[in-house]
Amino acid sequence: MLDPHPHDAQRETETPGRPTEPPRSKTRWVAAIALLVAVGIALAGILLRRHQQSEVTKWTVEQAVPTVATIKPKQGVSGQQLVLPGDIEAWYEAPIYARVSGYLKDWYFDFGAHVQKGQLLADIDAPELDAQLAAAEAKLMSAQAQTKVRQAELEFADTTYARWRDSPKGVVSEQEQQSKKAEYNSALARYNASLADANVDQSQVNQLTAFEDFKRIVAPFDGIVTARNTDVGALINAGSGGNGPQLFRVADVHEMRVFVQVPQELSASVHNGLTADLILPQYPDKTFNAVVATTSESINKTSRTLLVELHADNVDKLLQPGTFAEVHFNLANNPSTIRIPTSALIFRENGVQLAVLGSGNKVELKPVTLGRNLGTEFEVLKGLVASDTVINSPPDSLSPGEIVKVAKDAEPSQDRETEAK
Repeated sequence: MLDPHPHDAQRETETPGRPTEPPRSKTRWVAAIALLVAVGIALAGILLRRHQQSEVTKWTVEQAVPTVATIKPKQGVSGQQLVLPGDIEAWYEAPIYARVSGYLKDWYFDFGAHVQKGQLLADIDAPELDAQLAAAEAKLMSAQAQTKVRQAELEFADTTYARWRDSPKGVVSEQEQQSKKAEYNSALARYNASLADANVDQSQVNQLTAFEDFKRIVAPFDGIVTARNTDVGALINAGSGGNGPQLFRVADVHEMRVFVQVPQELSASVHNGLTADLILPQYPDKTFNAVVATTSESINKTSRTLLVELHADNVDKLLQPGTFAEVHFNLANNPSTIRIPTSALIFRENGVQLAVLGSGNKVELKPVTLGRNLGTEFEVLKGLVASDTVINSPPDSLSPGEIVKVAKDAEPSQDRETEAK
């Protein structure tokens, strides 16, 4: 028999506490919300990736534009110095050689000694010269004695001839008178010959006596003995160069001469009266003053340099002959000069160029004509004006028309340098 209430029977058989299934409409809403969330997440990921790609593209473009530092050309050369090597020499410096041969008897001053003009430096023992002088003096004495005899003969002949010449007519014959005259002329000739021989002997004695004075080696002027190249007992040969050794060397150091070879391209800036500072390696904390005294007024063809001579006082005797010096020429001020650092120069096949920042931060390459090399800077004679903005340390790949980015600290650093000046 069928049950008239089947639903009631079913409810009776359900287990108490078991959840019932949701309706179909609620399930559809949950699915829709989940789909929307998934779509949102996907859209957010796509937008993030697009933003990242945009940032990467922007960074790549920015990195492709080179960043450069710029400077302004400097004007004027105030206190600019030209630095060149120089040689310091004594005011006077003379090598002392022997004028006579012999042996060194004694020396009285060693190198480093201060001597005065005419002061005895050494004595030479010259026995050969002494013997020659003694022989010459003996010969002179003999010649003088002979001259006296000839003089007496001349006086007797003159008296005899005068007596016969002045005798009354008819007392002496003409033949006898001519004979006495001939005897007088003969005596006169013998006297003149004897007198000439005596004069020759006297000249030889005078010469040897003068050479005797050369046995005394004396200082030619006030100064310092810078070298002694002999010793007691050394054989001395007369003459200079290869004939004889240099015995002493004396230098006058009250004032010094400084010689500098100035390159041709810089020679126009060096003139008489230009001042300079001398820096010596042994006195790094001292500066010595010097003044240009003269120039050679000609360029050496071999070195293409101008020889310049400076004078420097040496009151403290600190400057020494043969010293190397770093000569800093104090060049005259030139307010119209434009100069740039050497780091801004571009050397290419077309010559020297400068990279200038144009409108829109575009690069312009300007050919320039350089002047003097001022050390870390160069003068620019043509191709640049003071208002130009120059790119410092430009990249090798920089080309005309290329757009660049200016470093932020480029201008402030230039301003600080201008304020420092």
